[in-house]
Amino acid sequence: MATIGIFDSGSGGLSVYRELVKLLPRERYIYYSDNAHCPYGEKTALYIQRRARFITEFLLDKGADIIVVACNTATAAAIATLRAEYPDVPFVGMEPAVKPAALGTRTGVIGVLATAGTLKGSKYLKTRGLYADDVRVVEHVGQGFVELVENGILDGPEAESTVRASLQPLLDQGADIIVLGCTHYPFLRPVIERIAGPGVQVIDPAPAVARQTLRLLQQHGVPVGTGTFSVQLHTSGDPLALERIFAICSNG
Repeated sequence: MATIGIFDSGSGGLSVYRELVKLLPRERYIYYSDNAHCPYGEKTALYIQRRARFITEFLLDKGADIIVVACNTATAAAIATLRAEYPDVPFVGMEPAVKPAALGTRTGVIGVLATAGTLKGSKYLKTRGLYADDVRVVEHVGQGFVELVENGILDGPEAESTVRASLQPLLDQGADIIVLGCTHYPFLRPVIERIAGPGVQVIDPAPAVARQTLRLLQQHGVPVGTGTFSVQLHTSGDPLALERIFAICSNG
């Protein structure tokens, strides 16, 4: 049985957790929500690295065999540092899904919704440079999206107006595929899809992250599928925000 550590700036990484559980339903999970320091999007790289180091130590002390950095901003700011400082620990980060979007677009325009930290991070910029030569990439910060999810506002007039303000500029420029570049955003996917309409595809990278986690566990010889599912939830802040989104994951 594997012990899988997962962390995010808040509850958004639970969108990755639910995909992991679908693929690996008999493992032990430890989830850390750093919601006392959320959102990460406007924090400095050094600040995020300090938090990521602290959380990594916490998860390792709890017995994690692998750590999933279920946060695009933390991946951009800290995963290279974590891999250098903990060379024996397998880390899985968030990969911006620009490649499948570039391959799938019909209009030649793909939209990326992400935090400011992700959009200026070297990982995203490198991925965009590799796969988006033949398409136009339009980007927008999902302003207020993280706060909506942390407050459990996943639908209704406030969610719709907030999502529309950041999504509409991408649609107006002809984007027919929207890449979700923050793990909080999939919890707003029904609203995003409703506003975007049936002709627009929305891509969540979480299933690919789950598959990569399985591959790394196998590469490191960690047995999987041999235990009984369990999950621990930890937070640096208000546990209610985490428990609210966890209940949605558990019931969905």
